[in-house]
Amino acid sequence: MTTEATEIPPGIQKILRRFATLTPDLTRQALVQYANKLPPLPERFQGLNREDYAVHECQTPVAIYPEVVDGKMYYYADVPQGAPTIRALLAMIFEAVNGQPPETVSRIPGDFVRQVMDKLGLGTREVGLNAMVDRLRRAARAAEGKTPSAGG
Repeated sequence: MTTEATEIPPGIQKILRRFATLTPDLTRQALVQYANKLPPLPERFQGLNREDYAVHECQTPVAIYPEVVDGKMYYYADVPQGAPTIRALLAMIFEAVNGQPPETVSRIPGDFVRQVMDKLGLGTREVGLNAMVDRLRRAARAAEGKTPSAGG
């Protein structure tokens, strides 16, 4: 990795190290495991206007709900069960950054999606997947007070 590796959050480093060593078949298996870890959307978010949290760049209907509790970021998502790649990507990121300060999210590498998904030939999906990571970053910046807060 580059000299920036020390700035990459430990949970994200762990994911990148794991996926760097996996074959395409093992990558698929790991993604299925992560997809099953994405928790259901908490009830307190279900009454909110989903459109305000939708990731429009993604072909799949995805909504990401950020929350700040005691200065720590937490993310939740509403993703169809039939979208395992998206569920997996969000589950692994949420596992790594939930409960961390907002700046942790801003240190996710710009090529995170490519590093994790490259072996699977998901180039056509990369725009939507990166858009989800960008949405997480924007929410973190808003929590840090660097941008106006909004669903997206």
